[in-house]
Order: sequence, then structure tokens, then C-alpha cells
Amino acid sequence: MSTDHPNLSLLERFSNLIPHDLASAEELLAENFVWHYFNPRLPELEGDYAGLNGLQTFFQKLGSLTNHSFQVKDRQAFSVGDELVVTSAKPMLTLEGQSLETDAVVVWRMVGNRIVEAWDIPAIHTKRPQTQD
Repeated sequence: MSTDHPNLSLLERFSNLIPHDLASAEELLAENFVWHYFNPRLPELEGDYAGLNGLQTFFQKLGSLTNHSFQVKDRQAFSVGDELVVTSAKPMLTLEGQSLETDAVVVWRMVGNRIVEAWDIPAIHTKRPQTQD
């Protein structure tokens, strides 16, 4: 990921911590941080998660559903002005005994060198067996 923009550098630092070292991400998140997750195929995860505790809850739930197999590779990230970053990602996980990968877009809002909000939007109709690229 190119880190030419300060928000891209911030996102790269954050990405290196998730999902396994979220406690260290606290200094990167705004006090009023919210993680929005949309996925009607996983209704038990859909919703808004507030603050570091909310983000930890989201990843705990995700870990329980996937037997802690979740990984994500950022494919591309680009800044949109001074506040937004859009990433294209490839989430990989095991769900109901099947190893899968899909596509996702995450839109990040950053203010004052902190992550304020994120919208995690997975492709819900396209899933593939996991590859080793």
C-alpha cells in the first residue's frame, strides 16, 4: 500500500494491528469511532460497533463464526480528499467448514490523524474457494 498521504500511513498502521492486536490501535481511533458492518448473509454481525470495545466485540464475534480463521489482504487504497480513504480488500475465512475469499470495500473517515468511522461492505453474492496468492 502506498503511504504518500498521511491518512494512508495511518490506515497502514491500523491494518497491521487488526484483528490480533486491537488494544494497540486505541491511539489511532477517535473517541467517537464507529465501525459499520453490512452483510445480510451474516445478520449476527451486521450493525454499528462503537469505540475500541465495539471493534473488539465485532472481531470476537467474527472469530467465533470463523474459528478464528479471518484474514484480510488490502489490495489497493487511495485517499479521497483530506478526510476519506477507500480500500479494496480480499477477506479470507473459513465459514461452516469451507475456506472462502471474497471482495470487500472499506470506506474510512479520518479527522485529526484519527480514524473516526469505517464502513465495511463485503461482496455478498461472490465468494470463491480460498487461493494461495
